[in-house]
Amino acid sequence: MATKELLTDVQSLQGTIKVPGDKSISHRAVMFGAIAQGKTTIEGFLPGEDCLSTISCFRKMGVEIHQDGNYVEVISGGIDNLIEPREVLDVGNSGTTIRLLLGILASRPFHAVLVGDDSIAKRPMGRVTKPLSEMGARIDGRGNGMFTPISIRGGNTVGIHYHSPVASAQVKSSILLAGLFSKGITTVTEPALSRDHTERMLGAFGAKVHRDGLSVSVEGGQSLAGTHIQVPGDISSAAFFLVAGAIVPNSRITLENVGINPTRAGILTVLENMGAELTVSNQRELNGEPVADLTISTSSLKGTEIYGDLIPTLIDEIPIIALLATQAEGKTVIRNAEELKVKETNRIDTVVTELRKMGAEIEPTNDGMIIYGKKPLHGATVNSYGDHRIGMMLAIAALLSKTETVLERSEAIAVSYPNFFDHLQLLCK
Repeated sequence: MATKELLTDVQSLQGTIKVPGDKSISHRAVMFGAIAQGKTTIEGFLPGEDCLSTISCFRKMGVEIHQDGNYVEVISGGIDNLIEPREVLDVGNSGTTIRLLLGILASRPFHAVLVGDDSIAKRPMGRVTKPLSEMGARIDGRGNGMFTPISIRGGNTVGIHYHSPVASAQVKSSILLAGLFSKGITTVTEPALSRDHTERMLGAFGAKVHRDGLSVSVEGGQSLAGTHIQVPGDISSAAFFLVAGAIVPNSRITLENVGINPTRAGILTVLENMGAELTVSNQRELNGEPVADLTISTSSLKGTEIYGDLIPTLIDEIPIIALLATQAEGKTVIRNAEELKVKETNRIDTVVTELRKMGAEIEPTNDGMIIYGKKPLHGATVNSYGDHRIGMMLAIAALLSKTETVLERSEAIAVSYPNFFDHLQLLCK
């Protein structure tokens, strides 16, 4: 486990960077290319550990994948050319890999076993194994298929109409991917709209997807065709530098080519509501995904309330939003965010525990947290708990401290942002 001394007492952040490719889109580009006929080329791929786990799993099922940094080629004969893996499919730390892969495997007439790291072993898989079992897949595992290791034997699946109890893109995507290769129509209805990268990208691969309000449907028997995908910058990664630019004195940062999909861009709404000096420019589209350049400057911030339908659009950004709130005048309340408890860590507990070490006034609630600003932060020995987003949040928090901050388990950051510290050093003046 790596320990790193963090940058402290930074006087200014200045410059322009391109954050790594979107993790969610990188996963899907590889997966959809692996089940499509022909060649798929991917530019801007995120070569983080999670996405490399996805590549590894599909190679074990006979898919030809060439990866050179941010460029990937996937060559496949289509879904029917996947072969039964001789080895266990190890998803590492990636919840996206295991949940979407289970959806693809649900329709395959062979057996596979999926495992992950200690974090994955604690994360609930019943939210996908239950509906996939209803579709006809034979699934077993620890806790009756609730937790890894998970065994799946697919084939002969039929479409269902599933009313998801949670707004989760992973749940929705898993069921839709199973539905593409099942008999009949598969529909997923959510309590709120979750990120829609799957629906957008399936269209780019030639599939027909129908949306009606909070429901999305696919008809079985479809085939995908290889295509070219350009991956925009990940707004979840950009969020750390957006917050840094807003709270570090005398700062101005531009982040180029960032995806601003409205089902993901809740962080922009929060920044606007809190009074941040944020400019969105050069708006355009890549593969149906909206993209823009974002410029953030040091801002006078005020507390806000974050809840309801906004939560699914920023669930991964809540750790860094909590830090943002410590530097805002007044109180910030985050609620309806129970999903934080089943991420790489229980992010309610980890955010509160680690920010308190640095002097923040923050209280946990059953479904979120309450943050009181504006509070100066001081150095401390803090821990990522193996959660990349907690690690990056603490590295940004350290910029405000005049005394030393040490981050334990800093290696977790490589999961989604391998060159995070290089970019941070580049911006520091």
